[in-house]
Order: sequence, then C-alpha cells, then structure tokens
Amino acid sequence: MLDCTPKELIKRKGGVINPAKTCQPIGAMYAALGIHNCMPHSHGSQGCCAYHRSHLTRHFREPVMATTSSFTEGASVFGGGGNLKTAIKNVFSIYNPDVMAVHTTCLSETIGDDIPTIIKTAEVPEGKIVIHANTPSYQGSHITGFANMVKGMVAYLAQADTDEKKEQVNIIPGFVNPGDMREIKRLVGKMGVKLIMFPDTSGVLDSPMTGKFHMFPAGGARVDDIRDAGNSRLTIALGDYASSSAAHLLERNCRVPALTLKTPIGIKATDDLLMTLRGKFVREIPYELEEERGQLVDVMTDNHHHFYGKKVAIFGDPDILTGLTEFVLSLGMQPLYVLTGTPSGTLTESGIFEKEIKAMLAAAGLEGRVKAPGDLFELHQWIKNEPVDLLMGNTYGKFIARAEDIPFVRVGFPILDRGVHPYQPIVGYRGAMRLVEMIGNALLDRQDRDAADEDFELVL
Repeated sequence: MLDCTPKELIKRKGGVINPAKTCQPIGAMYAALGIHNCMPHSHGSQGCCAYHRSHLTRHFREPVMATTSSFTEGASVFGGGGNLKTAIKNVFSIYNPDVMAVHTTCLSETIGDDIPTIIKTAEVPEGKIVIHANTPSYQGSHITGFANMVKGMVAYLAQADTDEKKEQVNIIPGFVNPGDMREIKRLVGKMGVKLIMFPDTSGVLDSPMTGKFHMFPAGGARVDDIRDAGNSRLTIALGDYASSSAAHLLERNCRVPALTLKTPIGIKATDDLLMTLRGKFVREIPYELEEERGQLVDVMTDNHHHFYGKKVAIFGDPDILTGLTEFVLSLGMQPLYVLTGTPSGTLTESGIFEKEIKAMLAAAGLEGRVKAPGDLFELHQWIKNEPVDLLMGNTYGKFIARAEDIPFVRVGFPILDRGVHPYQPIVGYRGAMRLVEMIGNALLDRQDRDAADEDFELVL
C-alpha cells in the first residue's frame, strides 16, 4: 500500500504522484450524457474511449454509451479528419441520436485537427446536430473538460430569439451526481420558478431497471430547452470551475445575466441559492423548505459535540471542496488540509482556489494547507507530519486512510468501491443531513472501535 510514503517534505520540480484528478475527456463525456438522445464521441483512439467509458461506468454502475474515431497509425500521422467524417455518418446511421457531442483527446489535439471545419464539411443528416469541445488531457482536469463541453452546448445550441426574456432560470449544476441534479431541480421547483437545467444526467445515469435496454434513456436536457436558455432572465452557475465559463458565454452571446454561486453543499450555500431565486423572481420560500432547513439546524446542533474541534483533510474537485469546506467549518470542524488536482486560476492570476479557501479559514480563525493543483502523495505527507481525525474524498483516498488508520468518508468523483451514491444527494438541506450522518457515523465507528470495555457505551 502506501506505508513507504516518506514523512520528509521535499519540494518537487515536476511530476505528479497519485493525481487527485483525471483527464478532460471524462468530464466532457459526462456532460454530453446530460443531453437527451445524445451520443458522446471520443475523437481519438479506441483505448481512450474505452477507459473513459469504463471509469464512468464504475462510478455510476450504469452502462455508458460513447463512440470513437478509432485512430490507428495512419490517422496519427496524417490527421483524423477522415475518421471523424466517417464516424459522423456511421453514428447517425446506426444509432440515430439527435445530437453527437465530439470531444478531442491528446492524440487529436497534438496532431492539430480542426474540428469545426471537419464538422462543417461532414455529412450531417437533416435535423441532426454535431457539437464539439476541445479537451486535451495534458491540460486541466475532468472538471475542465466538463466546463468546455458545457460551453460547447451554449455555443452551438443556445439562441436569443424573443423580444423579452422569459420568466425562467437556467441552472448549470456542475460536475455532480444525478441525485444532486434531481435535488437542485426539486428545490427550484418548490420555489415556483421555471427551470432549464443543462447538462442534466438525472434519468440517464440513474435510470430505472425496466428489463429492456435503451441506448438513450428518457432523461437529459432537451435540445429545445438548451436553445431556449438564451431567452431566460438569469443563469445561475453552481460552481466557479465547472459552470461559470458557460454561463458567461451565454451572457455574452444571448445577453442572459450570469451569476455564479457555490455548489449548494451545506446550509449557507443552499440559503444563498434559495435567497437568490427569491430576490430575482419575487417568490416566497415555502414552509416545506423552511422545515427542512430547521431539521438540518437541529441535527447539526444535536451532533455538534461529535464534530467540534475535529481535524479533517479534504480532497477532490474544487467546486465540491469549496462547499464541503464551508460546511465542515459550520460543524465546528477544522479543515487542516484542502487539496485539489484541478489547476486554479487564469492566465493572468493564479491561486484563486487557495485564496478562497484560505479566506474561509481565516474568517473562522484557523490556518491550514491549501493547494491547487496538488496530488495525493503530498496530501499523505502532510497527514504524516500532522495527523487528522477524518479524511474526505473519492475512492483513491482509501489507501491513505488505511496506511494512516484514519476514518474515511467517501464523497466526490470517482467512488468505485461503494454503490448507491449517484442516487443520494449531498446538495441542499437534505444532502447536508446525509453528510452529517456520514461524517458522524465515521467518527463514532472509530470511537466504538477504539473504546475500552468500560467506555463501550450504548448511547454516545
């Protein structure tokens, strides 16, 4: 396992050990699955597509459909234009999707294939649509790829064709599970606001077992709805990294005001979402949601003594980390380490993620190590030098948890060794109650395990 990770911290000039991310095309493929009757297409080798499909399938435990340009030596040398044109013809002929969403890979990006020109000169059947996103794996992460594909949806599909904006809101949910998307839609629906969510993988990667195979499940955002997003009064991007770039492109192209909020994890971020809807659309918050909020406050209070002062290390995707950090702080915990593998900042400014997390810690009177991008080798070294009471992150954290004997809560992407998580939200008040249960159970299981016989209590 990781028992031989050295404790001594030595500054590395390059290289990543145990990355805390995966590659852009996986995020682009996941985003494309959030369009109804859409076939994701990997413009590269068969191996790339197979890896991306299998990784998503292992997390969601659902069949993930995607096609590939099937590069061989010839395409690698002379370019993949011919492969993509043939693929477009075959995909529509054989599988008959409404949309084909092309994302690039390292190989096609290195060659320099001009995807927009190839699409324009391809034989696309009438009524069918091909969109694309550039997603080289050697830049960014799966979050970057997700963001780029959602920008592609806006660029190819969104239109502003009404004289006045409609009383509806666009929600770009970010890289979250289908269960989270369902919960966000429920919250907005309870507020009485008409909603267009894209992408939307609910009903696609959490579809019911019917006994029949469906190439394209019933869920996903409809093309007509994504087109109509250009006529909305407001776009809310949930998360800076996965969602905001598409929202601002929609603002530039269709003059739909864009507002970026945190992924609604925990009480404050959920409050911000609901209060924004209340203010922008003049709606009253229904008692049902007030009741849920009150229940969350109650369980946080009832269990506060289990959380207070506990040191926690969190890793994963930046939008999720921002919400989780804010939430564990509200529980009285101390996020000692916060690390993401996704690069932070822009060409002109770096360290945006670090500044945001450190500002949260400073407001709580705390200090901690924050890094973007970082890797799990470094996180493990931090923990060796100053241990924590809890580790939170995706499945890859289990090796650190085992080596250091730390309670572990699985949250984020990917979770490969547990099931049901894609159906259960971590967003909203209900999702926060679930997180309270998960965190509390992990800590109390450890307390029970380590308790002497005379301290092994029935009530804790």
